[in-house]
This record gives sequence, structure tokens and C-alpha cells, in this order.
Amino acid sequence: MSHDAPLEAQEHTEHAEHAAHMRDPFISKVSITVAVLAVLAATAGSLETVEGGRAIAESSEAVLAQDQATDAWNEYQADSLKRHMYDIAAESGLSHFKDDSAAERGVQTKARAKAGDAEKERDIKRLESARHESRHHWLTGAATLIEIGIALSTVAIITRRQSFWLGAMGLGATGMALFAIAYVS
Repeated sequence: MSHDAPLEAQEHTEHAEHAAHMRDPFISKVSITVAVLAVLAATAGSLETVEGGRAIAESSEAVLAQDQATDAWNEYQADSLKRHMYDIAAESGLSHFKDDSAAERGVQTKARAKAGDAEKERDIKRLESARHESRHHWLTGAATLIEIGIALSTVAIITRRQSFWLGAMGLGATGMALFAIAYVS
């Protein structure tokens, strides 16, 4: 979200306090609802930003791990070519190349293991990125519904209609359900 959620939460709380001073019980209840929803929206919005950042960071680390795997596989291929050259030389009667061929086989084994480890790391980072991205999307929905609930509460104050207030609380509850799903799923 591009706005400053903590600042908006403070502004909504101040408006709610001002409305509460009017000494109308309905206005006071709706004002408290606005204050609670503002805090929830600020929390969901902040966590949404955090999860989005984590998704990007994990994705970047997955790309780096893939680069390491690619480098290791390239090293493996180069060592394979050298080993084959040593094998050809050894078969051609230059027996001292047999030791070089065996050494290259060991280097290849290490390169293969390095590539495999980097690919495992890449896969882990991709899964982590997807998990954070999923949370980000759920939190976006949560923050949006809660903010709509705040707007609907304002309409309830202006019109003094309980149906708008109940709708605002329903949106807030649905937003909180999405918030919970973000961390349960």
C-alpha cells in the first residue's frame, strides 16, 4: 500500500475521539469501531509490506542460487571434457594421463554435489518466496476490506444508520479472517 498506515490509524483514532465527545451512544460505538478498524488496517498494511519485501528477497536469493547451480554445472561440463581428453590420451598409450582422468572424476563429483546443493537451495528459496507472496496477497485483501469498513463506519456516523455500522463490522471481521488465513495457510 502506498499510504502511511500508522499515520492514518492515528488520524482515524482522533476523529473517533472527537465523535465520542458528542455523547451520542451510537456515535461512540461507531467511533470505537473506527479506532479498532484503523489499528487493524495499519497492522495488516504494515505486514503486507513486510511480506512483499520478503517475497522479493527470497526470489532474489533463488536467482542467486540458480546462478551458483549453473556455474557448478558449467564447471562439471568443463571437467567432463578434460576427463574425456585425458581418457583419450591414456587410451592412446600415454598412461600417465590415467591419474589425471581419475583426478578429474573427483573434481566432477564435487562440482555435481555443489550444483545439486545450489539447486536445493534455489527450490527452498522459491517456496519461501511463494509463501511470502501468498501472505502478501491475503494481507492486501484484509487491509482493503478493513479500510472499506472504516469508510462504511464514517457513512454510519453521517447517516446514523446501524445497518452501515453492522456492515462495517462485517467487513472488519472478514478482513480479520483473511488476515488469519495469511498466516494459517
